[in-house]
Amino acid sequence: MKTAITTDTSTAADFSNAEIEAGRRLFAGEWSFLSAAGSVDSLPRTGEVEVAFAGRSNVGKSSLINALTGRKALARASSTPGRTQQLIFFVGSSPLVLVDLPGYGYAAAGKTKAAAWGKVVEAYLRKSQALARVYLLIDARHGLKRIDEAVLTALDKAAVSHQVVLTKCDELREADVTECRDKIELAVQKRPAAFPRVISTSARTGQGMPELRAAIARLLRERSSAASR
Repeated sequence: MKTAITTDTSTAADFSNAEIEAGRRLFAGEWSFLSAAGSVDSLPRTGEVEVAFAGRSNVGKSSLINALTGRKALARASSTPGRTQQLIFFVGSSPLVLVDLPGYGYAAAGKTKAAAWGKVVEAYLRKSQALARVYLLIDARHGLKRIDEAVLTALDKAAVSHQVVLTKCDELREADVTECRDKIELAVQKRPAAFPRVISTSARTGQGMPELRAAIARLLRERSSAASR
C-alpha cells in the first residue's frame, strides 16, 4: 500500500487560522437536497451564492461533497458512471448552495442525452448570476487529461471563475501529489478565469477539506464585499 499523505503544507499556508475557522463554521450546519435540474427550465433560482463541482465520472465528486459537508450520504454516487445527468443542488444553513454537475467523459449515456445535459450545464454556466466558482475535480492518480483541458477552455470562454481540486491524494506518495499539483498549476497559469492555486484533497482521510472550506468561505466574503460597494 502506498504511503498516505496527511497535509498539503503549501495549500495550508494560504489560509490563516481565522479563515480555517470561518470555513469550518460555514459547513458546520445541516445540509440537505434542494432540487435536481435536467433541463434549462428546471434550473432553480436559489437567491444564494452557488459554487459548483465538476469532473470526470468516477473522480469522486459525491465523496468530496459528503466529506466537505460532514455528511455520509448527502450526495449519492451512481452505481453506473455517467448515469447522473442532472444538476443537483444542495442547501445548508449558511448563505451558500452547492451544485453537483453531471460527470463527463463516460460513454454510458447515449449521445442524445449527453448533448442535452451538456446544453443544460452550458446554460447554467453562462446564465447563472449566483455562480461564484466552479471547482474542477481532477484525480491525482491520472492528472489533467484532454477532456479536462476542454472543460477548462469552456469555463474560460464562459468567463466562469474556476479552481482545480485534486482528489484521491491519499493513494499517492507526497512527492507524486506535489508533482501533479505543480504541473497543473503551471498549465492553468495562462487561463484568464482560473484561480492559480490547486488544492489537494482526500475524501477518505479528510486531507485538504479545511483548506477547501476556507477557500469557499473566503470566496463568499469577497463576493459579499464586492456586492456592498
